Amino acid sequence: MSKQTPLKKILFIDRDGTIIKEPPSDFQVDSLEKLEFIPGAIGNLSKIAHHLDFELVMVTNQDGLGTESFPEATFWPAQNKMLATLKGEEIEFSKIHIDKSFPEDNAPTRKPRTGMLTEYLSGNYDLAGSFVIGDRLTDMELAKNMGCKGILLQNDTTILNELKEKEPEGTCSLCAASWNEISDFLFRKERTATIERNTSETKIKIGLNLDGSGKCKIDTGIPFFDHMLEQIGRHSGCDLNIQVDGDLHVDEHHTIEDTALALGAAFKEALGDKRGIERYGFSLPMDDCMAHVALDFGGRPWLVWKAKFKREKVGDLPTEMFLHFFKSFSDAAAANLYIKAKGSNEHHKIEAIFKGLARALKAAIKKDFLNDQLPSTKGSL
Repeated sequence: MSKQTPLKKILFIDRDGTIIKEPPSDFQVDSLEKLEFIPGAIGNLSKIAHHLDFELVMVTNQDGLGTESFPEATFWPAQNKMLATLKGEEIEFSKIHIDKSFPEDNAPTRKPRTGMLTEYLSGNYDLAGSFVIGDRLTDMELAKNMGCKGILLQNDTTILNELKEKEPEGTCSLCAASWNEISDFLFRKERTATIERNTSETKIKIGLNLDGSGKCKIDTGIPFFDHMLEQIGRHSGCDLNIQVDGDLHVDEHHTIEDTALALGAAFKEALGDKRGIERYGFSLPMDDCMAHVALDFGGRPWLVWKAKFKREKVGDLPTEMFLHFFKSFSDAAAANLYIKAKGSNEHHKIEAIFKGLARALKAAIKKDFLNDQLPSTKGSL
């Protein structure tokens, strides 16, 4: 069976007030003298166009364009100069949609209405993964109407307060004061994964954000296991949401194994093609213990395990399951893991291993977002 082509994501980008400055007096960029780019727009749009997989579409209202109040002859020189400047940085729009109506016309093509954009509602685009970027509340309303998320480029407190009152819940993903913030948000938004793994033994859902802040929401039904998984999120800087409904009335085996498999799959998916990542990471001391955890996201699973436990359980977790957890994680993440631990306190020993894994992950997933190089001489990982 052939692999299905992923749906295309789009950035629907406003023009005036978003890419170029909007004149404060007449709101029309009708001469070359009035053409001035928003600071950071060109540089960040260039990074986005070169490194992220978004189609760029311009969507703009130009009140009364073509009428005596706004002749087309005064519009196109500035428009064409803007487009030529952007093209010089290899920033090109697949489509440019311009509505020429006045607000009082209530035209179906005028933002926030979707009349200009019906081709994108066909089901051939990933609208849920797409964004509308603009400086007005109407842009956020357009995002809602298109089934997208919104990014508001605005630092006017009046507009921001109005947004809080009127914005459809969850539509505006970011209120940004600069294009640098927008670019940073879009780059970091890419490295996420949601994994659902349902069997007759377990039902698991994992949400992972590699570029989070270590926020964790974890419930596996095994308190000590929850505590160890929280170490992974907290000390790697990844946001982790792990919800597990397992057959604990049988024993802990399936819950631990399947969670490891799902977590490894989440890291593999979130890392994508692995371009620009550090790839490798390692080790950690804790009180009486020393844990060495070496990690390589090299595309091949392997585990070397050199840790022994004298107790049958640590907390409510059987110590025999620790090796099984890391083996399953290694298999699903397609990663090499070398784990060695020594110490006198069994709780400290296993906690040091989990924290060591977290720090290894933090080092290995670190990414230079402007680096397209694959950390391998083979050409693939």
